[in-house]
Amino acid sequence: MAEENKVVVITIDGPSGAGKGTISRIVAKKLRFDYLDSGALYRLLGLSAVRHHVSVESEKGLMALAEHMDIRFEAEKEGAFKVYLEGEDVSRELRTEETGLLASKVAQFPGVRTALLKRQRMFARAPGLVADGRDMGTEVFPAAELKIYLTASAEERANRRYKELLEKGEDVSLPALVEQVRSRDERDISRDASPLRPAEGAIELDTSTMSIQEVTETVLNILSVKGIK
Repeated sequence: MAEENKVVVITIDGPSGAGKGTISRIVAKKLRFDYLDSGALYRLLGLSAVRHHVSVESEKGLMALAEHMDIRFEAEKEGAFKVYLEGEDVSRELRTEETGLLASKVAQFPGVRTALLKRQRMFARAPGLVADGRDMGTEVFPAAELKIYLTASAEERANRRYKELLEKGEDVSLPALVEQVRSRDERDISRDASPLRPAEGAIELDTSTMSIQEVTETVLNILSVKGIK
């Protein structure tokens, strides 16, 4: 068991579609820890920018929005949660491809990431936190008890998203999704502010050929070995 009264932080980073959100929610529920979807904050900022007519290329304007966004997270059953922006439930809108692209664009600015850093760290409270994102282990929680980095091929990640969107009744193109995944990877990896990369000491796991159950069992076994229960 982890040290009593210590706020245990587990970071699960990786590119879009690697499974970090699903796995993080399952692990958080299993441990009864809080859960931070850091990507939701950047998606919320992208939405807020559009609604307030702030250019996603304006670092100064985005910083002002990031510091004063009216946001709220409400936990639901089965580890899910609703997200509110200025009192409106935007949970569904957050998951669209358009919003994901907005998030990737606003996240490239150092000032934006700094503005959101304090908000993210406030999620670390007893008994513990599972945080998923792209720089949770490298920048936000560098002293985390356990750092995991999930990845998968661009083709597999695009295929997962393709199936998810088809189930929602959306008309999408798989080749276009593959190109979007690759473009976003390039932008996230090459940006100056907190580029996407495994944190030092992170356990890397390629989920390309793994089911959700297999990934979950692997991560839970890692937690057991680390004495986090």
